[in-house]
Amino acid sequence: MDGNVVTVERVIPAPPEAIFGLVADASRHPDIDGSGTVKQAKADTPERLGRGSQFGMDMQMGVKYSMVNTVIEYEENRRIAWQARPPGFMGKFLAGRIWRYELEPVDGGTRVRESWDISEDRQRPFLKLGGLPAKTRKNMEKTLERIEELAAQASS
Repeated sequence: MDGNVVTVERVIPAPPEAIFGLVADASRHPDIDGSGTVKQAKADTPERLGRGSQFGMDMQMGVKYSMVNTVIEYEENRRIAWQARPPGFMGKFLAGRIWRYELEPVDGGTRVRESWDISEDRQRPFLKLGGLPAKTRKNMEKTLERIEELAAQASS
């Protein structure tokens, strides 16, 4: 892994509004997640995310756990990013990775760039070890495939 960010991109034949609608709706995150770890949004999750929104996710990677995410970047139909931490006291000391989606209209659709940014994650040295960055890249590629499939279904 070079640096602290893993990025994948894909041109999806759909307008930015359709794609942004999926990523700005936390209840759809289990549908788009290519890793299979995102299970469901917590009941108090806003219907549509915006800057400053907080939303919880039930997760599972071997064991069940939860994360609390805060939207830290937001530009309607162009960019959204959230920072993920465990809930409660531990969230002050662990994690802090950022998931970011950037959308750019191009000929044939929208260039979607997904980034996994660990520059502010307190577990950064651990996250760079072994095959985790490569596995994360592969999962992100699957996520963009799922977004393309869902955007196609929505427009048909």
